Amino acid sequence: MSLSPPIPQLTPQDIRQALLAGEEIALLDLREEAPFAQGHPLWAANLPAGRIELDAWQRLPRPGTRIAVYDNGEGLTEGAARTLQALGYTQVHLLAGGLAGWKDAGYELFIDVNVPSKSFGEWLEAERHTPSLAAEEVKALLDSKADVVVLDARRFDEYQTMSIPGGVSVPGAELVLRAQALAPDAATHIVVNCAGRTRSLIGTQSLINAGLPNRVTALRNGTIGWLLAGQQLDHGADRQAPAVQEAERSQAAERARAVADRAGVRRATRTELAQFASEATRTTYRFDVRSAEEYAAGHLQGFRHYPGGQLVQETDHVAPVRGARIVLVDDDGVRANMSASWLAQMGWETWVLDGVGSADWDEVGQPATSYPPHASAVQDVSVHTLAQWLAEDGAGPRTAVLDFTSSANYVQRHIPGAWFALRSQLTQALAAIPKAERYVVTCGSSLLARYAVHALSQATDAPVFALTGGTQAWIAAGLPLEHGETRLASPRIDRYRRPYEGTQAPRSAMQAYLDWEFGLVDQLKKDATHGFQTI
Repeated sequence: MSLSPPIPQLTPQDIRQALLAGEEIALLDLREEAPFAQGHPLWAANLPAGRIELDAWQRLPRPGTRIAVYDNGEGLTEGAARTLQALGYTQVHLLAGGLAGWKDAGYELFIDVNVPSKSFGEWLEAERHTPSLAAEEVKALLDSKADVVVLDARRFDEYQTMSIPGGVSVPGAELVLRAQALAPDAATHIVVNCAGRTRSLIGTQSLINAGLPNRVTALRNGTIGWLLAGQQLDHGADRQAPAVQEAERSQAAERARAVADRAGVRRATRTELAQFASEATRTTYRFDVRSAEEYAAGHLQGFRHYPGGQLVQETDHVAPVRGARIVLVDDDGVRANMSASWLAQMGWETWVLDGVGSADWDEVGQPATSYPPHASAVQDVSVHTLAQWLAEDGAGPRTAVLDFTSSANYVQRHIPGAWFALRSQLTQALAAIPKAERYVVTCGSSLLARYAVHALSQATDAPVFALTGGTQAWIAAGLPLEHGETRLASPRIDRYRRPYEGTQAPRSAMQAYLDWEFGLVDQLKKDATHGFQTI
């Protein structure tokens, strides 16, 4: 039996040189999100080893992409590299020495998630001196009934969780499009906020760059600053911007195009887009930056949906190939241009697709996503058969149910008796689960769980079944559910709890997060791979 050839390696120096040269490279951290957030290179993208089959083809669209994978000694790299090769990727490498090798080379490690955008926000403020007001000053303006409007640049669901009293939800890419409708008088003071700093700084500078005549300032430190000042937030608000009139849209489009031109955004035609798609040596990401409702009503084939503000915030996640080309589209001439202006300033080769007419939005709904085949045949079991098996088990563990959903979903609701498990830690999880005569795997739909069947069967030497339709089918059948952390076979490290998320973060954690953000500019200077510029 022939052995597989060893996986080639790239040194930290190789990767740093590629970043500095603007070459395409994907540096992938295989750990779960929580340990990833404890320290990683600036341009590393988190691709947990247990989700590669679900995520790789969407996030790494070109098979010839140069890829380097690493962990921090967890033993994930060899298996993940082989999986990527099996999926068709031809330039898969290991980062020599892993995360420790990067650190030993003297290179910077950044904590938290979405660090490129957060560090860019700090860089922007330092370079452009983006104006801001303290929470106490903004509250005084609101209390005095001053001519001021507060625009919340986060996603609508984040805004609903907690918001500044009286604030209106205007997600980041929508600001230039909708600000005039909310502040038609040039004398109105516009305050832009997010949860922390990044989106309020970028949103404020968006309006300034676009030349709005209003005074525009960021709420310094966002809702975190508001809470640290001892002030109350609203919860469950639903204020949104009104529809935009054609005259407002036209003026906003002119402003946005001028900003994009200043930032060096390029213009693409449909012919050039087709040429991009045929290139075997370049990666091209294509994003529709409108709202989810607009996208579902009609979009261009081949464009994925990602709202512009979130795209700027989460570029490292959605476009992990640094050095790739990004093409954006909208139907108003504002959102794509403004989003593109920020991506270009963050060092991306960014294009906006021009010449799109209403007849071109001919694909409706969500496009189908293709996934790789499973390693071996998978036996299915219906929810009613599983329910019967569990009822027959009594006190004996004849049937073990492993739930590979996110830990948050598991805690919210799961099949009674099911164990939460991370696929990337299957061996450790099985050590915590009593040995059973048969195993059933599930997750929300059983899509991810099916990829665990082969390894689970080999590890247990027992029959393994996938639950047809997953836990969603169990719920739809009206069968009983459990809630809480009832059986955790793996630790809850699949998601990093953001200090600015929700309303329960300790004050010390919120302040520590702000202190970290304040130090990002100095860390960027030490790292020197950022490629940022400002206009």
